[in-house]
Amino acid sequence: MAYGAFPPQMLPPGSPSDRVPSAPPGTIFVLGPEGGYAVPPRRYTLLFGRDREDVHVPVGVDDPTVSRRHGVFTCTGTDDNWWLVNTGNLPIELPDGKLMLTGHRRIVERGYTPLVINSSKRRSHLVEVRVVDGDDRHPRATSGAETVGPETVYELSAQERLVLTALARRYLEGQDAFPMPLAWEDTARLVNSSPYATKSWTHKSVANAVEDVRERLCRRGVRGLTRDEIGEPVGSMLSVNLIRELLKTATLNAQDLELLVAGTD
Repeated sequence: MAYGAFPPQMLPPGSPSDRVPSAPPGTIFVLGPEGGYAVPPRRYTLLFGRDREDVHVPVGVDDPTVSRRHGVFTCTGTDDNWWLVNTGNLPIELPDGKLMLTGHRRIVERGYTPLVINSSKRRSHLVEVRVVDGDDRHPRATSGAETVGPETVYELSAQERLVLTALARRYLEGQDAFPMPLAWEDTARLVNSSPYATKSWTHKSVANAVEDVRERLCRRGVRGLTRDEIGEPVGSMLSVNLIRELLKTATLNAQDLELLVAGTD
């Protein structure tokens, strides 16, 4: 097999194994709407994004909210593992709902993994990935303008951003498989340890600040931010839904963690 670019019909979703080439374990297939790219496990950097002339796999070429280089797959060549790094503005959503934010890095699992870039223009862009496993030599379906920010970026005051960054710290760090918001007391303590705090925060005041943001977004039509919509028991779902909305629209991103530079857990 000659590794490199391939047309989109070579690896359509659900294709039988005899319609795709055999490949050694560790080979990565990456497929976008205009075609894809295949590389065996060796030292390589494979790019996908909006800039058709500067990436291996174009995606979202007519959507300016997708970054010109939105993501990078790398293999060091010392083993047959591939790593994915989000280099774009918008998050990359994984099959379990986890969001990879700008700068987040994770290993690509063997087998099939669909990646989704959800545009603020209410469009979704799919990048299909397959890394050949040891017992899977015939993989099935795999898959110049400036980048503009998402249209739906919500306005936050400096102190609201600080509070929400603390609340969403586990999400922004990208280490937990299933992150949860910090408790109100922990959020207040983390905010108070930041050099950017302008007052002394309590668990009640941080909760009130978060509620103010929830109510603003609710008035703008964001769903899942009221008790009536969630139903009892509510638990932390209101905060979870708020954080996910702020992350999906890139209102919050990993760079905001710099606000907590002096904070400790």
